[in-house]
Amino acid sequence: MSDFYQTGIITTLHQLGKPSLERLEGDLYRFSRVRPIALVLPALYSEFEGPAMQGIIQELSKVKYLNEIVLTLDKASEQELKHVRELMAPIPTEVRIIHNNGKRITEVYETFLRNGLDVGQAGKGRSAWLAYGYVLALGRSDVIALHDCDIITYNRELLARLCYPVACPNLDYVFCKGYYSRVSNKMNGRVTRLLVTPLVRSIQQLVGQHDFLSFLDSFRYPLAGEFCMTTDLARVNRIPWDWGLEVGSLAEVHRNYSPRRVCQVDIAATYEHKHQALSPEDPGKGLMKMAVDICKSVFRTLASEGVVFSDGLFKSLLVTYLRQAEDTIMKYETDAMINGLDFDRHEEAKAVDTFTKAIAMAAEAFMENPMSTPLIPNWNRVTSAIPDIFDMLSTAVEEDGN
Repeated sequence: MSDFYQTGIITTLHQLGKPSLERLEGDLYRFSRVRPIALVLPALYSEFEGPAMQGIIQELSKVKYLNEIVLTLDKASEQELKHVRELMAPIPTEVRIIHNNGKRITEVYETFLRNGLDVGQAGKGRSAWLAYGYVLALGRSDVIALHDCDIITYNRELLARLCYPVACPNLDYVFCKGYYSRVSNKMNGRVTRLLVTPLVRSIQQLVGQHDFLSFLDSFRYPLAGEFCMTTDLARVNRIPWDWGLEVGSLAEVHRNYSPRRVCQVDIAATYEHKHQALSPEDPGKGLMKMAVDICKSVFRTLASEGVVFSDGLFKSLLVTYLRQAEDTIMKYETDAMINGLDFDRHEEAKAVDTFTKAIAMAAEAFMENPMSTPLIPNWNRVTSAIPDIFDMLSTAVEEDGN
């Protein structure tokens, strides 16, 4: 049965009936004449060695409504860059490659530092941010879509549904977040299920209703890496460069725009990508690091909006979260049983124990330095500090990668 229920304070666009991909792409082709669409792909070279990127390229080769594709390639040699260029050749849309390890791009990063702009460390956040800047520098597109490059179950309908709400001239959305089912023979998406949702609801219990918490809790999958936005939003939004990217991006959207101009859309019946290890003993990698970064991003956002955190509040939060998460495990166990899915209660409990430690670590780091959560400056500030940065960036991309 199709689900048309609207929850929270943002609009949810469901997949109802059997939508025609041909109709969607036909509409987008017409929309793109008024609102040209750019696709940003932040990728590691290693992703071109796996099956996911091969499928993505095959699907993108059938898409006709895109105006440009900007691929930010990280951890790649000159020879590997050449190989990627050859692999992307079947795509009819113009593909521009930002070689993150290229000589001229490295000089651009050095220029940021010389001008007092900390753009963070290498990773998806910085790669996406630089690609936004390049799209703005070219000035050829009004809409930017982004999706990950490790999606094993990729289908071009995902992209069409993601772009539609922002690209349609008759609608007034500036930001659209994708969501999907993370179910195979079991429930995946542990960080969303067992950390973010119980954490948000636990903070609400302690501090009361808060606009940002209500906004965050309205998203079915707040950690989804797929979204679409206007170039105006890309210009004014700051984003984290660490694992807090998704939550931090939503915080900036909430800060700059009304929830009425934000939506989420069901973009895939199934979604499978690479999974991170839990790494409970190593806060420097895996889901443990992701959880710490996400928690710090939430704490910093709430503090910036007047929520007062204290040692006592954090102690209460740990107890409240643990109870919320344990209750959540029971709900998911029942959901799994009725649907005949595998469910390992012990593994779920281990994840909750790990996330509880992550909350404590994030709280300690926040109390020591509330400003430590990294945010890359928005492009308005960058162009103010370095007026000719767009020319520099365009030249660097041309000389390094194209």
